[in-house]
Amino acid sequence: MTEHLLVFPDRETADEVAAGLADEGFTEVRVVREALAGEDDAEAHEWAVLVREEMVVDESRPVEQGLRDRFAALAEEHGGWYDPHPGA
Repeated sequence: MTEHLLVFPDRETADEVAAGLADEGFTEVRVVREALAGEDDAEAHEWAVLVREEMVVDESRPVEQGLRDRFAALAEEHGGWYDPHPGA
């Protein structure tokens, strides 16, 4: 299983991206509120889309790299950024 995190500045964008990815059939897609590291301010939050895919078991293979490239481009297209290793 692999995990990916796409982070966006607002919830509307995160919801839109998550809906599109869920329609594509990924194992799990959910929107979460992401606190910025070191920030105490309640306003210092971004919205993230967490994607888990059980069908990809080898992170060094071309399918996984293709997902990383796609998610990075999708995040950039919507004014966000991509974390390929959200659990690290």
